[in-house]
Amino acid sequence: MNDVASSPFDDIRRLITTIPGPDEAAVEAVRLRDRQLTKPAGSLGRLEWLNEWLAAWQGKPKPTVDRPLVCVFAGSHGVTSRGVSAFPSEVNRQMLENFSAGGAAINQICASLGLGFKVFDLAIDMPTNDIVADAAMDEKSCVATMAFGMEAVAGGTDLLAVGELGIGNTTIAAAIYAALFGGSAAHWVGRGTGVDDEGLKRKIAAVEGALDRHRDHLKDPLEVLRRLGGREVAAIAGAILAARLQRIPVVLDGYVTTAAAALLHAIHPSTIDHCIAGHVSAEGAHQDVLERLGKIPLLALGMRLGEGTGAALAAGIVKTAATVHRDMATFGQAGVAERLS
Repeated sequence: MNDVASSPFDDIRRLITTIPGPDEAAVEAVRLRDRQLTKPAGSLGRLEWLNEWLAAWQGKPKPTVDRPLVCVFAGSHGVTSRGVSAFPSEVNRQMLENFSAGGAAINQICASLGLGFKVFDLAIDMPTNDIVADAAMDEKSCVATMAFGMEAVAGGTDLLAVGELGIGNTTIAAAIYAALFGGSAAHWVGRGTGVDDEGLKRKIAAVEGALDRHRDHLKDPLEVLRRLGGREVAAIAGAILAARLQRIPVVLDGYVTTAAAALLHAIHPSTIDHCIAGHVSAEGAHQDVLERLGKIPLLALGMRLGEGTGAALAAGIVKTAATVHRDMATFGQAGVAERLS
């Protein structure tokens, strides 16, 4: 008889053991076709690699980006009461309304690139607990939010870009990185929405206080998530897992979104092999994080908006790569002489 009580996190850990690996046969099919296309081998650089990546995780010898989707998860944080953001928490609701009206930057990017767009309100009017004083979430609500993120991944999607919205969530992300990777809080804390020097000091103090509060419980990445994270981070982690199970490649957005991937990576590094970094954010130590995760960003535009904007722009490049590979003529079709051997 087993007297050990099961944890809600046990289901997540078991799920991770079932995720599929890459389809090497599909990758080889892409490489074979690439060698026949009317261009010098390797001349399209990372565009060629993107098609191999798509094939590996879609399990398709002819990868597609016909139904790309950008999912943005929105949450709010009790730690904002400590003055860690240049904007008040009411901005969360106002920006959700702006999304609905089609007025945000992400709306314009998705429209211009032909990307689907969905935003998910994760009880945005009910902030998580202040991480300096308490755990952000209990296990049950954390797992339920991860499950919500899993359910948000639409069937038929062939490329998923994930992003977030949440005043205060760069503080949350910095606390997660400090817990996972160590080092000083100051290394991980950036200016987020543009806090002044005093605001930056408050952010650093908040992260230091949270780490001290939870220091005896930060060896388990899922405990890090529930104690220091937010609902948007939990939902993104769930979406990343669901995408892997459904063989959907994932494009990550910036500093906060990458925190969800970093937590999964800490459980097992291969869990995020189907993810690429859409861009490197101007926020704080994002480049450091990406190097630790082994991710080379597609774009470096000095962006720090969040909202999935960097991931969406990168998804446009992935979409272009798939179109070029699919529609470009072969040497035989075009009547072009191949390279002399």
